[in-house]
Amino acid sequence: MENFTLELQFQIAGIGSASGLFYKNNSLFIISDNSSFLYEYYIQEKKLTKIPILDNGQENIPKKNKFDFESIALKGNKLHILGSGSTSKREKRLTYNLETKEVNEKSLSKLYQNLKQTDSISDDELNIEGAIFCEENWLLFQRGNGVNSRNGIFKTKSLKTEFDTEFIEVLLPKIKHIETSFTDAILVEDKIYFLATAENTTSTYDDGEIFGSIIGRLNSKTFEIEFTQKISDSHKFEGLTLYSKTETEIQFLICEDNDTEVLETNIYKLTL
Repeated sequence: MENFTLELQFQIAGIGSASGLFYKNNSLFIISDNSSFLYEYYIQEKKLTKIPILDNGQENIPKKNKFDFESIALKGNKLHILGSGSTSKREKRLTYNLETKEVNEKSLSKLYQNLKQTDSISDDELNIEGAIFCEENWLLFQRGNGVNSRNGIFKTKSLKTEFDTEFIEVLLPKIKHIETSFTDAILVEDKIYFLATAENTTSTYDDGEIFGSIIGRLNSKTFEIEFTQKISDSHKFEGLTLYSKTETEIQFLICEDNDTEVLETNIYKLTL
């Protein structure tokens, strides 16, 4: 059991269904699963800007057409934004260069086909919800909320397809009768911190009743769980980023996917 506090830190108008966060230099970068913008929130100024990462940028994209950006990760000076892969429309990777502001787009369809073949995952059960670049490897976090319900981590040298891919299954605790499933993960020094949610659905497409969310920590070499802590009975927390760290405590910013079309998002501060 970890001592923790959870408090509302920011309320940001103009963005809905937040699904991923990255904090740097007093700016908070935010992605949304039903938008084709990258958002940058300047904390001191309380100002939100929209960065178009695809042509004809849209917000509140209908579910059947959305790109479902669920993962945001830093490699070098580039933010990598990944679709979940849960439908063919959700297989894009966008990179945003923090220095030059350049945006590039690539398809991940071949990689995602390789991931499915690596562990015999069906087309409708792949659901990548987090990504980390760690010790020259990409770690992609599979949310196991489909019928077969297998949480795990795909480990690969590249987001291309010329390298072997390994799948490490991770058994997460249940809330009520539902196993929690990965919704994001980040690397802090040599530890992996993750969020997971219990959602009463066997679909990677349709939403279900939320039974709560947990935070946990994994060993980055063995992927063994070092602790888990329930942090909510009702929130569907989906985005996680490091906010500050001292010898005695660590603070994260986390966001909630409210599964509505309301263009407002709440950012919470979680302290362990």
